Amino acid sequence: MSNRSIHFNISERKILLRIFDIVSILVVLYFVSNTFDFDYFTITKENWTWTLILVLYISIFGTIFELYDLQKSSKIEKTFASIVATVSITALFYFLTPFFTPLLPDNRLQILYFYCAIFVALFLWRLAYVSFIVSPRFYKKVLIIGETSNIETIVEAFNNSDPSYKIKGFINCDINSFESIKFNAVAEYKPSQIREVIKDENISEIVVASYNSESITPEIYYSLISLLEEGFSIKEYTQVYEDLAQRIPVQFVGKDFYKYFPFSRSNQNKLYLFFRRFFDIIISIIGILIGAMFLPLILFGNIIANRGPLFYTQDRIGKNGKPFKILKYRTMIKNAEKTGAVWAQKGDARITFFGKFLRHSRLDEMPQFFNILKGDMSIIGPRPERPFFVKELSQLLPFYETRHIIKPGLTGWAQVKTRYGSSVDDSLLKLQYDLYYIKHKSFFLDINILVKTISTMIFFRGQ
Repeated sequence: MSNRSIHFNISERKILLRIFDIVSILVVLYFVSNTFDFDYFTITKENWTWTLILVLYISIFGTIFELYDLQKSSKIEKTFASIVATVSITALFYFLTPFFTPLLPDNRLQILYFYCAIFVALFLWRLAYVSFIVSPRFYKKVLIIGETSNIETIVEAFNNSDPSYKIKGFINCDINSFESIKFNAVAEYKPSQIREVIKDENISEIVVASYNSESITPEIYYSLISLLEEGFSIKEYTQVYEDLAQRIPVQFVGKDFYKYFPFSRSNQNKLYLFFRRFFDIIISIIGILIGAMFLPLILFGNIIANRGPLFYTQDRIGKNGKPFKILKYRTMIKNAEKTGAVWAQKGDARITFFGKFLRHSRLDEMPQFFNILKGDMSIIGPRPERPFFVKELSQLLPFYETRHIIKPGLTGWAQVKTRYGSSVDDSLLKLQYDLYYIKHKSFFLDINILVKTISTMIFFRGQ
């Protein structure tokens, strides 16, 4: 069964955005330089470094200001703010690096030309992207085959991950269940209607989301075999979930767990581990020096608003379950846990006014660069948790202890993808991201996390 619908996958759309961001900017700048009295930026063989620096700045600051977040990119009103921030900071840095970029022109009007050319190029291209690429004609339409018990979770997970991934129907494969779905966004069909739904709804992919493969009826099984032989795309739910959400759905992993955790070779790659430790040391030294610059401000804020010790230490669980003392700036009132360990909640009264600022800006984590120098932590990894909560969560969440096969980190995939955890459900979400990082750990993912960490600090998403 052939399917002529066109759909751009997540990775394809991100590449498309990056490539056409650069192409549109260079085309508009080339047009402006050849049409108006504008010679600040020209594209020639002799000044190729100017173009390279501009491309680098656009890529870095576009990532920091979430220009490549697919959820934001699908709506022009959300993309607009990212465009303004990216263009403004890119232009500023471009003007401040004259050794690698052209000298500031005598005619200051050319600076305005340069800024407006980049802004117009990005805005027009992103407007075209929203109008055409993320329009319904390019949606990936999906049919789910599974049990009724997990359909709502599946739909919400997919919709929150990719706005262009649309579930158009559901087929209950559990013959022992007569429960009808109550999720209005998805229509339920009978097993005998598989081919009819594919044709009527222009389905391009089937996702099998069954806890137990034995529950799939012979009718559904032979229909899937026939479709597979015709070249139709059929995928397993956890595989699709991981690709779309960039986290591992541990709550759906069963006794065959070993199939879902072929952990990254980087975990055993000695060259990767050597350079990782090398950069941990370099970055932590730089972090300590930068932290020293903020220290007077933090000391003053602590004296005025916190009125207590500046630092505090706390037991945390590190690699292989080994405990260590973590160092932080204090953000809570003294004796905040005199009745025992409790989750920090949103709007927690124990957090001081200045402590909120430290948490939102992530400045409270700065002293942990000393933990990194000691080797207790790394720059990137799962956040270290307290022994009390580790014991509790290990009993409630499957594979929770797996987080401890690598060093905990100052920042991590979970930290840049979700907010501060204050419940078991939040911990489950963070665990999914942590296991994804452990599974896919690489230099590229590490760089991605570092850049996104800057976004987290800029937008004050510490908690």
